[in-house]
Amino acid sequence: MGMFDMGGLMGKVKEMQTKMQEAQDKLIDITAEGEAGAGMVKATANGKKELLTIMIEPALINPDDIGILQDLIVAAANKALENAEIKAKAELQQATEGMIPNIPGMDLGNMFNK
Repeated sequence: MGMFDMGGLMGKVKEMQTKMQEAQDKLIDITAEGEAGAGMVKATANGKKELLTIMIEPALINPDDIGILQDLIVAAANKALENAEIKAKAELQQATEGMIPNIPGMDLGNMFNK
């Protein structure tokens, strides 16, 4: 034979796409937290890079210090999004484990970023 098995390859690709889609759908269930100001501001995000909740310690709410509060919210939110992305990447990698050879320079994460 020696013929390159195109059908088999296409089947693998299809299977991988299905697995990736399933993993992508599960990203909404992955949540990660980020905090700032020693935990006085907490944010939660999911694997789809959506911010879910922001928790602010009432003691921080001072009209004169609104700038500090805004900075802490941004910091906590960014940390939560960053942690969620790390978890999401790990989930996607696990989903495609052993499906494809690791091709240097081929970043699967970027293939699926909308």
